Amino acid sequence: MAGARVPLDEQQVTEPDSQGRARTLPALHPDRKEDRCFVPYKTPPVECSPAGVEEFLEHARFITEDLEWLLSLPHDKFWCQVVFDESLQGCLDSYLRHAPRGLDLLALPSSPAVADVQRAIHRAIFLVFLRMATHKESKESFLTPAVFGEIIYNNFLFDVPKMMDLCVLFGKGNSQLLHKMIENVFTQQPAYYSDLDETVPTVLQVFDTILEKCGLQCEGSMEPKKLNAHKQPTALTMSQQDLVDIILYLCDSTTTIHAFLDIFPAACTSFHSHGFLSRLTVFYETAVSDLEKAVKKRNYDDKTLQEELWKRLSHSCRKMVETAHLLLHHACLQPLLEGRENMQAFAEELLQYFTSFLPEKRFLTDYDELFPISDDISLLQQALPIIDETRTSYLLQGVESARDSLGRWKSPIHKPASSSSSPSACRGAEGGAAAVSSSDSFSTPEVKEWRGAEAMVDVPPKGNNGAVCPVSEAELESLLSCIRDLLPDLGEGFLLACLQEYGYSSEVVINNILEDRLAPHLEQLDRAMPRPVKEELPAVLNSRSNVFDDDEFDIFRRDQVDMSRIWKGRRKGESTREMLNDKKHVAEQRARYQTYENVIDEVDVNPGDSATVCGLDDYDDEYDDTYDMNQVGANDLDGDSLLNRRPFTVPQVLRQVARVEEEEDGEDAEEDVLKSNPNRDQFVQDPALLRERAEARRAAMQQRRGVRPERTSNVVGRPKGQGQTSETTSDRRKKETNKSRVGNHNRRTMADRKRNKGMIPS
Repeated sequence: MAGARVPLDEQQVTEPDSQGRARTLPALHPDRKEDRCFVPYKTPPVECSPAGVEEFLEHARFITEDLEWLLSLPHDKFWCQVVFDESLQGCLDSYLRHAPRGLDLLALPSSPAVADVQRAIHRAIFLVFLRMATHKESKESFLTPAVFGEIIYNNFLFDVPKMMDLCVLFGKGNSQLLHKMIENVFTQQPAYYSDLDETVPTVLQVFDTILEKCGLQCEGSMEPKKLNAHKQPTALTMSQQDLVDIILYLCDSTTTIHAFLDIFPAACTSFHSHGFLSRLTVFYETAVSDLEKAVKKRNYDDKTLQEELWKRLSHSCRKMVETAHLLLHHACLQPLLEGRENMQAFAEELLQYFTSFLPEKRFLTDYDELFPISDDISLLQQALPIIDETRTSYLLQGVESARDSLGRWKSPIHKPASSSSSPSACRGAEGGAAAVSSSDSFSTPEVKEWRGAEAMVDVPPKGNNGAVCPVSEAELESLLSCIRDLLPDLGEGFLLACLQEYGYSSEVVINNILEDRLAPHLEQLDRAMPRPVKEELPAVLNSRSNVFDDDEFDIFRRDQVDMSRIWKGRRKGESTREMLNDKKHVAEQRARYQTYENVIDEVDVNPGDSATVCGLDDYDDEYDDTYDMNQVGANDLDGDSLLNRRPFTVPQVLRQVARVEEEEDGEDAEEDVLKSNPNRDQFVQDPALLRERAEARRAAMQQRRGVRPERTSNVVGRPKGQGQTSETTSDRRKKETNKSRVGNHNRRTMADRKRNKGMIPS
């Protein structure tokens, strides 16, 4: 192969042919491809039958082994296999098409073996695409960027649908890495931007297809209605399987679009230029309500199917709202935050979009639940204070009007979590399932009323008995009496359940009961159900935890306690002197510290002694004797030598106290030493001495810096009649000039200044 620092597309290799003759080929040549068949991917079995699980495990093992072999190839062999092996591309494409998505992972069987194999395939597929999106692996292994862009584009190694599938499959926990991959692909091959512009109309066709299947038509559409449109089935009259297919199609499409725009925000420009946001809001307003009615009012043999459809429809609503926010953020809000030029145009565009949302009351209310419009308008007013306040007030009133028309009450906003919450590498299938279960937990028909995307907002916290308690006991009794005055035949238990469901609004409860529009789980309740009895709290003494539990002083569980072992203050008959003179604890510790006095540094063993002494002659073949002859660190200069062991010192408290009377001469000598010691610990030193030392240090520092000492002023001078020096005269003049500079508000100086400028006649 050619020398280092040569791109792979320019390298030549010499290899023997089938007849053994040497030939020179380009490094990227079909003949260099290994003969290996990559099998396509199959989804895990839904039913955990032993035969199905065994078949899947064997099939998955083949895929994993082949992908690991591919990843172990050198740079040139890897690209030969990727470019010229069609079975490899078939394997990768089959995984992108059939791999379980976020909500699909919850329906997979809980077999540990299946989960482990699925995680291994998931990781290997991601690593293969990651290596395919990298044109430079090292200084020696790289491709020319322009050639890399042509290879991946002409051989269809990447396209826009593939990148969308990569985002939805591997986006959880790998958003930053995926962003770099896709950005590198678009940077090295700008032709993908034109492909993206051609893809957006196809994505918009998804909404038109769903509307057509449901017998609906977007408002403002100029297409004429077909003559047989009245015969086309609607969401309520179509077959159950068709409804399931439509909701699954909508869920997969909206999730994929949101994942792609979230990971690669540069694509928002293409979507925005095709009017994607306007089409999305109209579709939301037109189709969501009909699909919700179809899911609610159908009769299902299996209730779990109804819950699954409702969960996916709520998930689709949330993703559509988040997609709209992404487009608004990157098209209008981000330029305002960055302070780009022509900010007035971006602000005007944002206000126009909010104004266009006003007729779409369903979408407007759901959008305001997740991303309050008042916050965006407040940000807009901070960036551009010249925004018309009348226009912003009109928008906010329109939001409130839309909320009131739908009967929604303001709920606590729950912001969606960021997709890049974990910086870890490729997460497996179980990681995606955990992320979906935590962030996309929506209400089911048995838990909450059918309210569409409003199910995206969490319900208030519940108490110990399961009832929500946002109101006081007196307010609750007042609400119950108000309803029972109009509907006396209803039980208090039934009314409490209705109040809890409808946010403790008596008007909404009365209206829904009279119009027979209660939630399905409320319809199943007995209307004469009495009020549930409050659970009695357990006794405090029975639920307490204490350090004296079950010991000899536990008076709550023992009838007889030895009171002689309990006293307050000093025990009777005990002397304080005897207690202080008791040194039993010192004697107990003395024996322990004496054992440290016997320290053996070295043991001399004669050649004729027994080999069993301390086991010194026992040879250990695993012992590392590299440093036996070298005293590592013993003779360092940064401290005392480690060869000199400090003798052991018995603590002072354990030493034998020897009282020896000292002679008076010794005491006098000690006092002289203390007096002569300049570093003795003095409580208060002489202030004059301290000032003298500080003045000496200050003078020395000024001398080092070359600063002349400041001359002290002398305004007293000599006695009268002896004449004054020029320095005394100068000091007196300075004092006369500056004596009233602060105390008299600088009047003299200002008067002189005015006089010098001719403002005061002299």
